[in-house]
Amino acid sequence: MIDHLGITVSDFDASKAFYDKAMAPLGGSLLYMVPQEYTGGAKVGGYGRDRPVFWLSAAREKPRDHQHVAFTARSRAEVDAFHAAALAAGGKDNGGPGLRPHYHPNYYGAFVLDPDGNNVEAVCHDPE
Repeated sequence: MIDHLGITVSDFDASKAFYDKAMAPLGGSLLYMVPQEYTGGAKVGGYGRDRPVFWLSAAREKPRDHQHVAFTARSRAEVDAFHAAALAAGGKDNGGPGLRPHYHPNYYGAFVLDPDGNNVEAVCHDPE
């Protein structure tokens, strides 16, 4: 029942460049930047397909904890394309595309670490 979520990043522009490329194969893009007069001067932007659901916020200090977020892919091919795009954008492999039957028989996912070390995943639950 998640409506939206956000993570704090140490370098907003580097993270934006990463997520611009990594989200494209999933049909996502940066949809909104909050005017900085409402954020105390921090950069805050939201990604999604039709509305912002994943938010990046510039940290006032380096984030200490790493987060995990999984994005729904509409096909296994989208998972593959996400992984390739994220690696090309400078992400680090944290588990290539493939089945993860220990979650359930059709769980097909791929994992990358973003510029801050957050574990970012694309997952498709369809049988093929």
